[in-house]
Amino acid sequence: MKREGSELVSHGRVVSAEVARENRTWVRDLSSCGDRRELACRRLYDVLLRAARAEVGRRAARLRLAGPELDDLAHQAAADALLAISGKVETFRGDCKFTTWAYKFVVFDVAAKVNRHFWQRAGVAFDDEDWERLPARFGIEPEEQAESRDLMSAVRRAVDEKLTAKQRVVFVALVLNGMPTEVLADQLGATTNAIYKMMFDARRKLRTALVDAGYLPDQQIA
Repeated sequence: MKREGSELVSHGRVVSAEVARENRTWVRDLSSCGDRRELACRRLYDVLLRAARAEVGRRAARLRLAGPELDDLAHQAAADALLAISGKVETFRGDCKFTTWAYKFVVFDVAAKVNRHFWQRAGVAFDDEDWERLPARFGIEPEEQAESRDLMSAVRRAVDEKLTAKQRVVFVALVLNGMPTEVLADQLGATTNAIYKMMFDARRKLRTALVDAGYLPDQQIA
């Protein structure tokens, strides 16, 4: 890090001196032992639990869960995220607020638990926010997205109508949410080969549906 005025520059990004001090405190306390580490873990757990509850609440309509079950999912996500952060705290680069970095862990863990929940139940409904990420995943630039709207709608219909519930979970996790295959396999209790096979079959179904609907020429890869 180098000082420029009242700010610190880290890995090409700028954080304020106050944020940098707070970041160092989090890393120091979580890397220590005894009461200091225990207190830091409790503080961080409270932060993660609030984030998990907010994320679970945002997804509540599609979870088909309510009340204590939702809160239990939030507590599980916060606890798992805290464990993951504790094991990776030394990798924190300091180019954002520590709590912002930690927040990503709990959001990811909530998403993984939602995917597992859907994996275990038939009938998956995905919200519009998931699908808004699809053009970017396909490499479509923002100025081209209006022209791609019909294609995205066709893909969505094909996902809803042609894929099995498990194939939809894998497609959304890997394509829309960008989850690593190994992580998804671990979260779903499956092998990576099973995930690859399911994604291959899903892509083949989608390609066939889009070709039949006239959105792709024959032999074009979806």
